[in-house]
Parts: sequence; structure tokens; C-alpha cells
Amino acid sequence: MKIGLVQMNTQNDKVKNLASAEHLIGRLAEQGAELVLLPEHFNFLGAEKDKPQNAEELATSPSLSHLRQLAVDHAIHIHCGSLLERAGSDIHNTAVVLDPAGKIVASYRKIHLFDVEIPGGRKYLESESITSGSDIVTFTIGDITFGLATCYDLRFPELFRQLAGRGAQVILLPAAFTMMTGKDHWELLLRTRAVENLCYMAAAGQYGSAPPTHESYGRSMVVDPWGVVVAQAGDGVTTVMADVDMKRLQQIRTTFPALEHVRRDIFG
Repeated sequence: MKIGLVQMNTQNDKVKNLASAEHLIGRLAEQGAELVLLPEHFNFLGAEKDKPQNAEELATSPSLSHLRQLAVDHAIHIHCGSLLERAGSDIHNTAVVLDPAGKIVASYRKIHLFDVEIPGGRKYLESESITSGSDIVTFTIGDITFGLATCYDLRFPELFRQLAGRGAQVILLPAAFTMMTGKDHWELLLRTRAVENLCYMAAAGQYGSAPPTHESYGRSMVVDPWGVVVAQAGDGVTTVMADVDMKRLQQIRTTFPALEHVRRDIFG
């Protein structure tokens, strides 16, 4: 399968963000992508105080409607990265996957919320506006099983081991990784999660500055089950595409069957 990654510089203008996503999705579709992965917060990235008014119910979301039409027009699967989902009085950071008919085939509410003070004194308090999810989510396209995770989830290996245990062969991770942590930890963590779980990791990131003080690292990439980076985006707004080779995955899992040696009697 050919997976395309979209690296965006999302701002607090939904109209412009959707236009940018449409252009980049079209580019990847022309190159033969069968599944396109957008970054976290693909349609809006701004101040915490502005999140509630930019949250959308999934059933009536204008942003998803836009992507639904693109999925149909290009006959591809589209992973929205994430958007702010309104569900009653709660707001979730939610990933949605659309099939080529524009139907939702999977949705995942981010489990681990980014409440961190990074070097330099900058604070991120995602839990001030976002309610965490609790469901572990996989879905299939043909014979391939995909797992879903988002950004800060990357630092919690137990989620990825659970996804692998449920059959995930490819894990899709949209992100808006900070510049400070990204330069030291982004590639390291992606390669580690791939090696630990003998799976492909496909990660699409935000890049650059966004209001009020967001600085995102970018460097979207695909890592194979041996920890080899098979495709990586450079700086800026761009796209990258890679082949996910199930024969290679099966060969690695057969010759190095570490997943069969997990002591579930001890660790669950």
C-alpha cells in the first residue's frame, strides 16, 4: 500500500487550512497514494481559549464534509489527523478515518493529553480544554490492520503494545510535536515504537509557527518494522509518500518473532 503523509503549517483560519489540505491531498492522490494521513489539528491550531468555538460535532462537521468529498473524488482513504470534536459538554482531540465512499471507518479520541512545561518555561495544558479518550482503536483496509494514536501518545509504549496485540501492522500517528522535544525525541521515539512492536510507523506532523506560541517540528516520516526510516519530509509545508511492504513486515516478524515472546502471563 502507498501511504501519503501531509505536513502542514495549520493556523487559526479554517478556510485557508482546508484549502491547504485539499491541495496537498490532491498532490498525493496524483502520485498514487491509497491512504493519506494529515497532521494533528489539521483544520485549526490556535489559542486554548479559541478551541471551544472551533470544535465540531462529527455528524455535522463542515471540515469532515470537506474531506469526505475529497475521499470520494480521489477514491482514497483519508485520515484527518485530528480535529476538535464536540460531544455534548466535552471536547475531544479526535482522529477520524474516511473510506473512499466518504464513510467513517474509525475514530479515535486522544488518550494522553499534553500537560507539560518544557525547557524555556513554555507551558502546554491540553487538559484545560480537552477531555481524554479511553478506547484503543484499530481498523482494517483489505488485509492490513492499522492502529491509531496521536502525538503525545507516542511516549507511552503500553498503548502501542496493546495495538500490536490487537493485530496492528501499521500505526498511524498524526502530531504537532514541539520544536524543543521534536529535535531530540521525534525520530528516536518513532523508531523505538516500530522496533518494539515490529510494525510500520507512519507519522504526519505540523511544521513551523502557529498562534499564539506554537512551534512544531515537522519531519513527517515512515519507519519500517526494523526501525529504518524509509521516507522523511524536509522542513516546510510538504508531502512525502512511502510503500508499506507487508511481505517485509511478515519476513521480519517470522525471522525475529519477539511479539511471540511477550510474557502476557506476567504483563497482561
